[in-house]
Amino acid sequence: MIKKVLVIGSNSFSGSDFIDLLLTKGEYSVVGISRSPEKSALFLPYKRLLNADFKFYQMDLNKNMAEVRELINVIKPDYIVNFAAQGEVAPSWKNPAQWFQTNTLALTELADFLKDCKFLKRYVHISSPEVYGSCVGAVKEDASLNPSTPYAASKAAGDLSLFTFVKNFKLPLVMIRSTNVYGAHQQLFKIIPRSVIYVKSGRIIELHGGGTAVKSYIHIRDISKGELAAMENGRGGQRYQLSPDQGIAVKDVVKIICDKLMVSFDKATKVVEERIGQDAAYVIDSNKARREFGWCPSIGMDEGVSGVVNWITTNWEEIKKEPLEYIHKP
Repeated sequence: MIKKVLVIGSNSFSGSDFIDLLLTKGEYSVVGISRSPEKSALFLPYKRLLNADFKFYQMDLNKNMAEVRELINVIKPDYIVNFAAQGEVAPSWKNPAQWFQTNTLALTELADFLKDCKFLKRYVHISSPEVYGSCVGAVKEDASLNPSTPYAASKAAGDLSLFTFVKNFKLPLVMIRSTNVYGAHQQLFKIIPRSVIYVKSGRIIELHGGGTAVKSYIHIRDISKGELAAMENGRGGQRYQLSPDQGIAVKDVVKIICDKLMVSFDKATKVVEERIGQDAAYVIDSNKARREFGWCPSIGMDEGVSGVVNWITTNWEEIKKEPLEYIHKP
């Protein structure tokens, strides 16, 4: 029996890969909504699929909530997976109220509606480990929230708001916190694709704080598989974390890229001042998802980075025309 899934934030890197995974399974009818017009196939992998059971609607949670509610009542999805967010850390210092508007207020309005949708089997919400702040050791799902930036604070506030609907109305929430995703089709301003583009263009890569911050990079398809497992099998009211086996410093990721493109790391990079609120490290514990779903990452950094390099090389003429910096949309 075909299961209906509504994906909010379908234009996002994570949302589009999740849709691609669903559609390749052949078991799901998928509706996507995003505030911007549908992107090109360069950034939406599911567009390669012919005759896919997918429909797209342009809707903004901040401006079109009434239309979103109407659409949900019409299609009555079995599952809703929400990737929509103001998702960048550094720019959140410039417009913090806009981050809270999307990540907290609009989310609370959506949850208030979803609590009465009896047809909904699961609402999967994509959170962020940024809510923990800088941590020592492997962080578990019940760790205290200690956000360091407006982005992280807005996500933490949204998370707390959702759990009030779980406690009082049994909202069928499953929350996902995953680490730093990467892969082909990612936004070009992100560190891995941007570094590949800079090397190919002869530009110098800036390493904030020397690139010593430890991140837990994980391939987007591994994350999508974990999200699907949580959607199908997650226990209501639970948080699940998805992470690789170990973290890696940003500078070491850039060195992998330089080695693949056969350029000198020292010549391709320079050290610049650290960003405000940059967490020194966070490595989160994903044993709960591994134990309950049998999930584990399967794509290593070497294979994953090669995929990004191949995607950029194959689409180089088109990618050269795209902006490389983050463009904020209120």
